[in-house]
Amino acid sequence: QVRLVESGGGLVQAGGSLRLSCAASGGTFSRYAMGWFRQAPGKERELVAAISRSGISWSGSNTKYADSVKGRFTISRDNAKNTVYLQMNSLKPEDTAAYYCAARLSDTIPNVYLRANDYADWGQGTQVTVAS
Repeated sequence: QVRLVESGGGLVQAGGSLRLSCAASGGTFSRYAMGWFRQAPGKERELVAAISRSGISWSGSNTKYADSVKGRFTISRDNAKNTVYLQMNSLKPEDTAAYYCAARLSDTIPNVYLRANDYADWGQGTQVTVAS
């Protein structure tokens, strides 16, 4: 089990940017596939972006994005810092939500996981509010 702590949320004007961070502890971070999800009031939790684990001989990562954030958000990971990031640009009011980081121990290097119930470990969330 890995412990996840998100940070970087806040209030931003439409068109602005934020970078969310998720620090992991208690596990071998490079073995975990990671995801960012969000949940707005009255709505179900939805995938924002996902990234595969890393491999010994493969330094790259596969990524997947929700259609609504493609071209605006970027997920990345720094295994040396045990951290996954979500860079959010050109923010819109509809991006307003609580954002959650999730982790899944993965034996299959290239796989990204798209469903909330694919993930075993979750952070407490960080609020992002985009004002129009």
